[in-house]
Formats: sequence, C-alpha cells, structure tokens
Amino acid sequence: MATAAVFFDVDFTLIHPGPRFQASGYVETCVRHGLTVDPAKFESAVVGAAEVLDSTDQLFNPQVYIDYTARIIQLMGGDAARSLEPAREIYDDWAVNHHFTLYDDVDPTLRALKARGLQLGLITNGHRSLTAFQSHFDLDGLIDVTLSSRQHGYMKPHASIFRAALELAEAKPEESVMVGDSYTHDVLGAESVGMRGVLIARGGDAPEGITTPVIRSLAELLEIV
Repeated sequence: MATAAVFFDVDFTLIHPGPRFQASGYVETCVRHGLTVDPAKFESAVVGAAEVLDSTDQLFNPQVYIDYTARIIQLMGGDAARSLEPAREIYDDWAVNHHFTLYDDVDPTLRALKARGLQLGLITNGHRSLTAFQSHFDLDGLIDVTLSSRQHGYMKPHASIFRAALELAEAKPEESVMVGDSYTHDVLGAESVGMRGVLIARGGDAPEGITTPVIRSLAELLEIV
C-alpha cells in the first residue's frame, strides 16, 4: 500500500545534543552545585542509568527523566543526596533548542518527502515546544502534525500516542511510517498499531535478527517509502 504519512521521532533522529549534554556539560553543572564527578565515567554511566527509563509505566512524568539524569551523575561519582538539583537543571535545558544541532540529512529529506505530497509528523517523548523546534531549525511549513508525550500524557511505545498522531493526521496505520532511533519505543510502538517502522541507526548498530528496515542516513528513507 502506498505511503501517505511519515512520522519522525525527534531526539537522535532529527537532532543531536551538543556539549551541554556530554561529559563536559555534566561536570560544569555539577561544579556549580558543589559536586565533583569523573568525566571518564560518563559513557558507562549513561548505559548504567538506562534501567531508570526502562522501568517507566509509560505515563509522561518529568521526574523519570530527572531521576535518570541524577543516576548518571551518581554513577559518575556524584553524591546521591545532592544529585537532583543539577539533574533538574540539565533536564530543563534539554528543551532549549540551541543546545542541539540538526543532522545534515534532515532538511533535504523532509523537503523531498513533502514534495511528494506526503504528510509529515513528529512524535516525541521530549518536553520541548515542537513549534519552537520547527522555527529554530527553519522547518516551518514542512511538518503537518506534532504530538509530544507531554501533551498526550503517555510516552512511546504506548499505543495511544501513535493512534492519537494518526487521528490528527487523518491517516490510516497501514499507510503510515514511523522513523526513529529506538527499536523499542519508535519501531515496536508504531508496529503495535499497524504502522510500518523504520529504524535509523546513525551509529551503525542495530538489534540482530530484526526484520524492520534499518537505515544509516535519513536520505535512505527516500528509497523505501
């Protein structure tokens, strides 16, 4: 069946975080709050803290992300009792667009899809304003539908957020594609309501044995929708 609508995740699919959310940013924030952390432990701390996000019941709750960030700080050597304030500051800054960069392949790909007459949408678990996001990255006029878990109440992979986005776009699941960097949240969530999922693995890594299409650049999407 022909594709009528393409939905995109935002973070790590269309944009990537700058230094504010890397080891140096965590160190600087913690110093302001009187904490000392080890930047060399940042990568392993991010991996170790992931279980905090996996334990969510899929209801949108900012505290989950603050607790996740606090856990990163703790695994970098920060005092647990004093980790929440710097974590809250980092979480708040995640909504600030100038801390992020648009991937080079995003603008030309969205414009090419739009030129085909496809509806384009955004479905995100983030808390930033998607109106401000579009304006900041000069994407005004390209996106037809936006939905965040903050607006909707549930986070991906909960089926209801995908159904709500489809309803906003007046699109049928079987005619719609969801593109994202998370196999669990984006792909499996979308497939649970009958949409087609496409996994973007910019770093090259993808789960073994999956049948979902995997792309390494957003430009590859033009060949499969």
